[in-house]
Amino acid sequence: MCRAFASARSAHGGRTLGRVDQEDRIALFLDYENLALGARDHRGGADFDFRPIADALAERGRVVVRRAYADWSYFDEDRRMLTRSHVELIEIPQRMGASRKNAADIKMAVDAIELAFERDYISTFVICSGDSDFTPLVHKLRELNKRVIGVGVEGSTSALLPPACDEFLYYDRLEGVDIPPARGRRARPAATRQAGPDQRPPEPEREAEIDHRPAGEEPGRDVDSLAVQVAQTVAGLQGSANGEVTASRLKRTLLRKDPTFSESDYGFRTFGELLRHLAERNVIELAEGPAKGDPEVSLPEHGDREVAFGLLRGVVADLGSGGNPVALSGLKNQVRRARPDFSEKKLGYRSFLQFCKAAATAGVLDLRWSPEADDYLLTTQP
Repeated sequence: MCRAFASARSAHGGRTLGRVDQEDRIALFLDYENLALGARDHRGGADFDFRPIADALAERGRVVVRRAYADWSYFDEDRRMLTRSHVELIEIPQRMGASRKNAADIKMAVDAIELAFERDYISTFVICSGDSDFTPLVHKLRELNKRVIGVGVEGSTSALLPPACDEFLYYDRLEGVDIPPARGRRARPAATRQAGPDQRPPEPEREAEIDHRPAGEEPGRDVDSLAVQVAQTVAGLQGSANGEVTASRLKRTLLRKDPTFSESDYGFRTFGELLRHLAERNVIELAEGPAKGDPEVSLPEHGDREVAFGLLRGVVADLGSGGNPVALSGLKNQVRRARPDFSEKKLGYRSFLQFCKAAATAGVLDLRWSPEADDYLLTTQP
C-alpha cells in the first residue's frame, strides 16, 4: 500500500516535487552576539538588520532551519526583529565573559553537526559569524559533503574563516545594508596622489538609496520599483546559482523575499504577462526555457547600459570641469538630478560603485581610490 501510494504520488506530483528537490535546502545558524556587536563596533553604531541576510539566502535556496544563539536579555529589540523573521532563538543565559561565549559556540557547533547527520536533505549550512573558532566546524561540514556559506561583519571577521567556506558573504556588502554615517571624514582635496602599492583601498561600500518621498508617505506598489526588484533578483541568481534562471525559479525567489508578492497587485493577470511587460521595457530578456511556458530570464547585455555609461561620463565631466576628479560620494544624487529614473539595479548592478567600476573597465572614465580623500575619485578619459 505504501509502495502504491509512493507510486501515485510520483505519477501525479513528481514534476512539482522534482523542481522543489532541485533547490538547495539551507540551515542557517547565527552567532548573534558576534554579528550584533561587530555591526555596532565596526559600522558606526548601526543596528544589525537580519533582512539583507534573509534576502541573500533566498537567492540561493530554501531556508528550512533558522537558529540564533545569544543571551537574549542583552538583545531585547533584536529578539523581536528575529522572531518576526521566524528565527528560532536559542537562549544562552550565562553572564558576560568567556564562559558565555564558549557556551554559545559549542552549542551552535553541536547543533549544526547533529543536523548534518539527522537531516540528509539539508545540502547547505550557513554559519553567520566572523569567529575563527568556527573554522573546524566548517571543515567538518564540508567533509560531510555539505556546502558551507559564511556570513560576517567585515571589520570583525577573522582572516582564517572565509577561505575555509565554499562562499563567504560580508554583511557590509549585502544588498539593503546602508552605509554607516561618516565620522570625522577629512575634506577632499581637488587632486590627490595615486594610491601606492602598500595602500589598498577599503572594501567596496554601497551608497545608500535616496528616498524622495515626503515624510509619512507609504511606498506604493508601482511597476518601476518592481522592475528594480526583478532586475536585482535576476542578477543575484545569475551570480550565485548554477544553470539558467527560469521564470518559475524567479517567481519562487521573489516569493521567498516577500511571501506576499503577487503580480496581480501590479495589474497583471499572470507572472508571464508581467515578465513580457518588463521585457518590452528592456529590463529583462526572455528566451525559450527548458519547459513550455517557463522561459529563461536574463539581463540585457547592452542597450541601456551604454546609455547609462554615457550619462555617468557626462555628469563627471560637468562636475569635474578643468580635469578635477569627482568624488564617488554624492555622485549618484547628481546622476539622478540629470535623470530621475536612473537606477543601477535595473542594469543588473548591485551597487553604484559596481556600476562605476564597470564603466571604468569599459574605458568610459577612470576610477581610483584616494587615501587622502578617503574616497574613490572619478575622472573622464582624455
